Amino acid sequence: MLRRIAVIIAMVCASGTSVVAQTAADTLTSSFTVDGIPVILRRNTSNNVVVANVYLLGGTRQVTEATSGIEPFLLTVSERGTRHYPKTVLRRRTSALGVDFVVEPSIDWTMFGAHTITSEVDSTWAIFADRLMYPAIQPAEVELVRSQFISGEKQERDDPDAYVSDLADSVAFAGHPYAVSPTGNATSLAQITPASLRDYQRTQIVKSRMLLVVVGDVTREHLESLIHSTLAQLPAGSYKWTLPDPIPVRPASAVLVQRTLPTNYLLGYVAGPLASSPDYTALRVAATVLTGQMFAEIRGRQNLTYDVHAPFLERAASASGLYVTTVSPDTTLKLMKSFITQLQNETVTADGLQRLELQFITQYFLDNETNASQADFLARSQLYQGDYRHAMTFVQDLRSVTPAAVQAAARKYMKDFHWAYLGDTTKVDRALLLSF
Repeated sequence: MLRRIAVIIAMVCASGTSVVAQTAADTLTSSFTVDGIPVILRRNTSNNVVVANVYLLGGTRQVTEATSGIEPFLLTVSERGTRHYPKTVLRRRTSALGVDFVVEPSIDWTMFGAHTITSEVDSTWAIFADRLMYPAIQPAEVELVRSQFISGEKQERDDPDAYVSDLADSVAFAGHPYAVSPTGNATSLAQITPASLRDYQRTQIVKSRMLLVVVGDVTREHLESLIHSTLAQLPAGSYKWTLPDPIPVRPASAVLVQRTLPTNYLLGYVAGPLASSPDYTALRVAATVLTGQMFAEIRGRQNLTYDVHAPFLERAASASGLYVTTVSPDTTLKLMKSFITQLQNETVTADGLQRLELQFITQYFLDNETNASQADFLARSQLYQGDYRHAMTFVQDLRSVTPAAVQAAARKYMKDFHWAYLGDTTKVDRALLLSF
């Protein structure tokens, strides 16, 4: 790993323009439509792993608070049997193939993926498609999945990080679909029935909601044949993907929850730009600059925390924020605020920004080593920027961010924070939180 990082850094340092050219010249990736389903195929012959991901678009915009969690619920139920693969047969075949099926619900979409090898693509695809098209939805299996989901939701409440994250989402994104949990809540999960799952599958598992991304040693002709005989038979639907409305900008707010814990958890968010905005990358860089400054002082020099950073939520409608765990919240908050003020009033040096860009570029290459990560990056580029080829211009876009752009992003977006606080509420000054 260290040797690989060193090689990448040497490449970037030796010739920044050549790296941009190498990442932009992607002759192995193509996009096309098969019977109404948009497809991105990256032909990767360097290994025998094949990743096929269907992105069911819309995410939390597809549901309400009362129906949240229904899509991942349906896809999980499909693991317990389909029309052509009863439960025992499906599990035996899945085990024999060594395939890994993945369900990943998120704010903007639900990803259903299959990770297999080249020689087992056809057999894997048959199960993959059947789970989307013909889930059995047996009442007993629905109850088992419900109990698992509700148990998982309760466990999140026992995890301070997960709980403070849910609190922050609810306060920061109030009035926006992002305030709805993609995995559901105890009330919504309790209301899901076999009938509602069947209705959802019939009306929402449609071609217009799908983006299919495949990375691996598969030809276009082979892939088209697989789609024609399976997913192409689904209803067309009338869904159209668009970026969501921006997150509303509202005065600062805070929700404080008393809980006896060894430390206190603080997470605050601010509304960011849409992914199509030129500010998107600038705010991402600003958050990273802020993270480095805070970590060096608050963690490194003053030892007030074991974790402090400025998260950047890479979504269709982005957000940035501040996170820290500390036994001295007021002292820590004052330091965090001073670093925001510094970022807003002073420009980072060109040398400092260049070093940061180098770290980003290194991480970019490391993050895209696997077929699965390449599929996700291609999907985000297609959906967020409107063209999968933006994945290849990441380095160039990053290098275009100037110190002035970082400062401008900090000034424009790093204000009106919405805080969630979990811990000893007597140790924090609410007015201080609201001053951000």
